[in-house]
This record gives sequence, structure tokens and C-alpha cells, in this order.
Amino acid sequence: VQLQASGGGLVQAGGSLRVSCAVSGLIFRTNAMGWYRQAPGKQRELVADITSGGTTNYANSVKGRFTISRDNAKNTVYLQMNSLKPENTARYYCNTRPARSSWGQGTQVTVSS
Repeated sequence: VQLQASGGGLVQAGGSLRVSCAVSGLIFRTNAMGWYRQAPGKQRELVADITSGGTTNYANSVKGRFTISRDNAKNTVYLQMNSLKPENTARYYCNTRPARSSWGQGTQVTVSS
């Protein structure tokens, strides 16, 4: 399984970013997917997930600001992040939900104050 995240970058607080993750090596449309993040010195945590049917769930800290979506035709999962805060700075990864043991390289999101 390959999980190729992209779209991260440096943004000011209050700004927006959309990160994408291209997935290969599995039947994407039948898998629930999640976005996870890991900040320096902290454990990796689940940010949002989406079922194969499109039902979404969010961590309380990002509800109302982040939106997860998927395009089964492109085998891609997205995370739209609005009203970003410095505490959202982390490396963001996608994986299945529950997560497989193998992780991609992720994409770095840095929010400046």
C-alpha cells in the first residue's frame, strides 16, 4: 500500500490549506480513510475520518474548521483546513481507518502566529 500525502506548507494563523493523499495498492472505495497528525514531541492522533459511504467524524479540536472528503474515482482523500491555528502545526498523514502498520511520509503543515 502506498500513501502519498501532499499539499502542506507554511500558512499564517487564520489561513487555509488543503492537503491531499493519493492511495494505491488497495481497493480504495471499500476502505474507511483517516487523516492523522503528529506534532513534535507528541503522539500521532486521529484528526478526521471518512467511511466508504462518506460518513465523516472529526476530533473535537477541529470540528467546524476541517473537512475530510474523498474521490473514489481518483483514489484520493482530502483534508480542507480552514481557520488554522499555530497548534495545528504538525506532520499530517493519511491511512486507512483503522490504520495499517505502514505509514507514508506525510506532509508538513506549519501555522505561524
